[in-house]
Amino acid sequence: MATQPSLYTLFIQLEPLQIEPPVWRRIRVNSDCTLRKLHHFIQAAFGWHSCHLHEFQVGLNRYTPLDPEFADLQDDAQDDRRIKLTKAFKHVDRVRYTYDIGDSWQHVIALEAQEPSNVSGTWCEVLDGAGACPPEDVGGVPGYQDFLQVIAQPDSEEGKEALAWAGGHFDPRLFDCRAANAAVQRICNNLWG
Repeated sequence: MATQPSLYTLFIQLEPLQIEPPVWRRIRVNSDCTLRKLHHFIQAAFGWHSCHLHEFQVGLNRYTPLDPEFADLQDDAQDDRRIKLTKAFKHVDRVRYTYDIGDSWQHVIALEAQEPSNVSGTWCEVLDGAGACPPEDVGGVPGYQDFLQVIAQPDSEEGKEALAWAGGHFDPRLFDCRAANAAVQRICNNLWG
């Protein structure tokens, strides 16, 4: 017997207590969304480029894209396309998501609310958020903290170089909810994941 679809409101924070200003997003997503689809939604909502490996940790279980090239790292991992949010949040209210295993960007995903829904299939929306996503390949939390210190002096040679590397401009407080939601909606319309 199929269960009634629900909408989950998820609060996702990047490196809680590690990054200032805080970087977080609040999204609403179908409960029948797989962890792989959630990965794509997180990437779009935060502004990541999805060019690195990722992993979800639900309790003691690990879920990731299985790849024979990385079999030695994935010996106890399961396919993230095979678990839906209803199962992931069945016995827990928090899930850990790591993006870019090298930089090790840790996100904590908290289930804030659950409500009945008539929506089925791939669906997500960004409700709110704060803070700019760190640039890809900045070096994790320590590299990002160094980057923020350097760009705080934009007229220095180092500051100019760092800003040029980041695309010419970077405001760590910037968050555009409409742009994040548009990115998420493109994924819904393209049926990624």
